[in-house]
Amino acid sequence: MDDREEVAPAVESILAAARERDGGDERLEVEARSLPAAFERAEADGRVPIIAEVKPTSPTTDGQREDDPVAVAEEMVAGGAAALSVLTEPDHFGGSPEKLRRIREAVDVPVLRKDFVLREAQLDTVEADLVLLIARFVDDLPGLLSAARARGFQVLVETHTAEELEEAVTAGADIVGVNNRDLAKLEVDLATFESVAPGAPADVTLIAESGVSTPADVRRMRAAGADGLLVGSAIMDGEVRDNTEALTAVETTERKQ
Repeated sequence: MDDREEVAPAVESILAAARERDGGDERLEVEARSLPAAFERAEADGRVPIIAEVKPTSPTTDGQREDDPVAVAEEMVAGGAAALSVLTEPDHFGGSPEKLRRIREAVDVPVLRKDFVLREAQLDTVEADLVLLIARFVDDLPGLLSAARARGFQVLVETHTAEELEEAVTAGADIVGVNNRDLAKLEVDLATFESVAPGAPADVTLIAESGVSTPADVRRMRAAGADGLLVGSAIMDGEVRDNTEALTAVETTERKQ
């Protein structure tokens, strides 16, 4: 996709930094923990499958948390998170590959590397179970998807529109996120997932991203077809474990098939 399409200035700044960021020195080989299997275990335990995000800061939040990221991650898992998302983007989100490495060593759930990965060499920065590829900003989605899988990564392809979801599925994505945040305006609308999700094939693991902050939001996204939800600020901005437990303990709602 063309990353020069209109985006918010904060996002353009992130992209500019990502274009300049180096990759790893050596090609990685990863033994990934399965995200779909983790979701199944959560369902079997009566928990909503939540990917809880370790996010020190972001362009849409005020200030920066100084908590030990490993301790935060362990609280999230203790609270019922099926998987974790860890920011590795340093300039705008306060993340780093080293924080992800430490967290992955400390927990037994799948860990997603959350970053703006634009080219193959950037896959070799740190071992994770999943990497994020944002359809809008990747020039060769099938090629980068294949390169990630060749290293052993699972891939979460993020979309925002029905066209991007179709592109992701055509490229071979089997784990797809629908971001409720419009990167042009940085506005969040849960109706985005509801409008885009029906285009996903039944065999795709579908994740609702952004804007989920209450049990009612969880029920709404599950009713619209979400197999899992990626939640950051709603957990990080409060009591981590308590907020994780509140969102994972929502009574299961039958999802649309």
